[in-house]
Amino acid sequence: MVFAYDTEGALVAAVELVNSAEPPVTMTTTAELGAFFVKHNYTGKLDGDQAELDAVHRILPRLRTLLTSSRDDAVQQVNQILAEARALPQLVRHGDTDWHLHAVEDDRSLDVRILVETAMAMIDVIRGDELSRLGVCADADCEGLVLDLSRNRSRRFCSTTCSNRAAVAAYRARQAN
Repeated sequence: MVFAYDTEGALVAAVELVNSAEPPVTMTTTAELGAFFVKHNYTGKLDGDQAELDAVHRILPRLRTLLTSSRDDAVQQVNQILAEARALPQLVRHGDTDWHLHAVEDDRSLDVRILVETAMAMIDVIRGDELSRLGVCADADCEGLVLDLSRNRSRRFCSTTCSNRAAVAAYRARQAN
């Protein structure tokens, strides 16, 4: 399944954000949060202070739970996030980005906007019964999330580091025999 660009973008951003809490921990400074904001084309206000960074850190467990939930549990979480935020989906266009959905105002806090955008993206994932595209890294020593957007659903590792570590371990195991 090919997701709409805003769905894919929100999923990529959410997975990156959740994985920022995995060793080696990233997103520890307001500058890194600002770079994340720009990289993932968020719009609206960016306070750029420690309180905003702390608020984003507080949603990481909730995002992780959402992204790794069963389909029925994900539905319940999406509905709860949207209700809490009093989300009202509207089509918007800005900059070079064509029509896409925003569900909360640009002046809402960044953590709320991230949660709502992820919930909106999960609607497409749930409706398409594509939760198998989200999972946990196959490296036994890693808890990073994987978003598999490949055509053949072959992505198993969260990064090339984990993939290389597994390949080296497999090679050494073969050589030992």
